[in-house]
Amino acid sequence: MTDSQQVPRKERANGVIVGTCLAFVGGMIGMAYAAVPLYDMFCRVTGYNGTTQRVEQASDVILEEKVKVTFDANIAAGLPWEFKPVQRDIDVRIGETVQVMYRAKNLASKPTTGQATFNVTPMAAGAYFNKVQCFCFTETTLQPGEEMEMPVVFFVDPEIVKPVETKGIKTLTLSYTFYPREPSKPVARVQVKDDDAQNKL
Repeated sequence: MTDSQQVPRKERANGVIVGTCLAFVGGMIGMAYAAVPLYDMFCRVTGYNGTTQRVEQASDVILEEKVKVTFDANIAAGLPWEFKPVQRDIDVRIGETVQVMYRAKNLASKPTTGQATFNVTPMAAGAYFNKVQCFCFTETTLQPGEEMEMPVVFFVDPEIVKPVETKGIKTLTLSYTFYPREPSKPVARVQVKDDDAQNKL
């Protein structure tokens, strides 16, 4: 085989290697972007890492046993708000549906938007903390100086008293952190003029 025949083969082999490497890097980047929503979905489904559960209806079983629920509020950098629970803690019967309020105020001179993330500690209790309604399900926009009270409706699943790792828990902490968000924009609707529509028929 001549040197002139070997060169194209080497170039093709190098091209395959470079292409494979680029595809691998692209795949890793794609997996990195997908990992965050997939992990978040996993946490919401399983309650892993203290993530609470979202439910459509209240519990129909209420126990005599009570648990104390304390409330925590935090603001991430970049969001000029005050944010705090209206009450610091409550004693609630397990399975009882209750509503508590958080209060937020925009300290900026322009409208700002935030969205809250949440978790429950101890983390093992996250799967048993069920939210029926919560301000954290959607973005919140406050006008300059606007103050708003925001409800959370929840219950602690009676099943929490059965597993060994959760049946002795007497105090839960529900914690929120508000992060700045760009307000969602509605999708623009494209309207076709009557003349254009008729021309296409």
